[in-house]
Amino acid sequence: MGIVTTSASVSMDGFIAGPQGSGFEHLFAWYDAGDHEFPSANPDVSFRLSEADHSYLTAVMQRIGALVVGRRLFDMTDGWGGTHPLDKPVVVLTHAVPQEWVDAHPGAPFRFVTGGIEDAVAAGREAAGGLDVAVNAGEIASQALAAGLLDEVVLDVVPVLLGDGVPFFTSIGAAPRLLDGPDITPGERVTHLRFRVRPLDASSRAGSNGE
Repeated sequence: MGIVTTSASVSMDGFIAGPQGSGFEHLFAWYDAGDHEFPSANPDVSFRLSEADHSYLTAVMQRIGALVVGRRLFDMTDGWGGTHPLDKPVVVLTHAVPQEWVDAHPGAPFRFVTGGIEDAVAAGREAAGGLDVAVNAGEIASQALAAGLLDEVVLDVVPVLLGDGVPFFTSIGAAPRLLDGPDITPGERVTHLRFRVRPLDASSRAGSNGE
């Protein structure tokens, strides 16, 4: 069975978006910083990466079988028009199924879950077919971490300071939470940092020992 992971482009002060949805031109600049085209299933979205970032992202995408996102991101993108650029099935955690959107996109590989983060991750595992489940950063990743479901955190750190905005984690549940790593992969105007999340009981024991 694959792991549950989360990743996002993040500023050096810890934000995945600036105030009022600003800053994306800086956070996502590395997706268009080279001449190596990366496949996109959505004709409205293109990626042209450096050689290092192309190799990195190719390896990452080979591991991922499904995505779990929140309703806010789904609404912001209008569900990517029914086709996610990464060509993965998508589970959307929501309070209510957007039936009008579903009816307008028959056959789209989207599943809407209203039962909570545990049900959403379980649906992601089912769709992933043994590969990893990627949950989007922010509220969804925070809920997965607090529930003890998150195995890995990947920061695509961009050399920009946004000053304010949406943090990578909005909350973490029991604190502190300890991680192992990072594994470091340098890119073009980005550094990829991969951390492994220690289980809740291990974090608690280590914190009580002063680590």
